[in-house]
Amino acid sequence: MGEAPIDIKPYVECMRKCLGDLSSGTIVDKILPSRENSLADVSKVIWKDGKLVQDMILRLKNAPTGEVEIQIEWVDVGSSSVLGS
Repeated sequence: MGEAPIDIKPYVECMRKCLGDLSSGTIVDKILPSRENSLADVSKVIWKDGKLVQDMILRLKNAPTGEVEIQIEWVDVGSSSVLGS
């Protein structure tokens, strides 16, 4: 099936910045593919519609071939009791 570990540190670092005054579609950071990550292409962290999102194309490891495209976005669940059960 394959696997593709991701590093969310660049995304978290962008979250710590004050981004409220940016216009939608602003690229906050770019992460280049390297031997230390699973990226198949440049990954962009974008301020979009008042949210921070990161698009990634990941090259699968431990598989003959394959890539997966994902988008991450922080969702604040607050004090949701669902996590505790």
